[in-house]
Amino acid sequence: MIYIVEDDESIRDMEIYALKSAGYSAVGFEDGKTFLEALEQRLPRLVLLDIMLPGEDGLSLLKTIRLDHRTRSLPVIMVTAKDTELDMVRGLDGGADDYITKPFGIMELLSRVKALLRRTEKEPERVLSFREICLNDDTHTVTANGTECILTYKEYVLLKYLMENPGMVLSRDRIMDRVWETDFEGESRTVDMHIKPLRKKLGNAGKYIQTVRNVGYKIGEVNETKH
Repeated sequence: MIYIVEDDESIRDMEIYALKSAGYSAVGFEDGKTFLEALEQRLPRLVLLDIMLPGEDGLSLLKTIRLDHRTRSLPVIMVTAKDTELDMVRGLDGGADDYITKPFGIMELLSRVKALLRRTEKEPERVLSFREICLNDDTHTVTANGTECILTYKEYVLLKYLMENPGMVLSRDRIMDRVWETDFEGESRTVDMHIKPLRKKLGNAGKYIQTVRNVGYKIGEVNETKH
């Protein structure tokens, strides 16, 4: 998913169309407020960020992104009509990964997006571990305290998602979106129904999957969260 923050509807629609035609998912926002709200729900692969926006401008939004531990490494391309060398330096010094000036060609935009994603996206780890839990994505096996755990496919994907984000609180809706590929809130209880047997199958190591009341779950040290 790529987020586009652009107040000019025609440019925003053009960018969304170009990205979707190239095989990417894309969502547009006309101001910083709606963009930041979306970031709370889901992190994109990359952000195309205009500087001149209603309300909070792009440089201020970029600063907010870089100060938040969840988004500080998020790839950001500034897309703006401000084309002086000073403007470019301000954007890059503020934490932008790349800078495109308007007007620009579709091919240039797609080329910059592809190049930045190549530089910033790493191959996923094939073996994940947390304390006594070890997940091997090559063999699709999980062990806890050296004993193999027989998990269903969804239990495996759920555990993998938790282990890819150690210490991070993941909301039920976010888990539904990633593991079940749906954002239907009414089904979020499905997560709870899978957590219980997953903990049981992990034995004593199941204690590391912690409930964060009214939010969701995390995998972390037992003393980090009070139940």
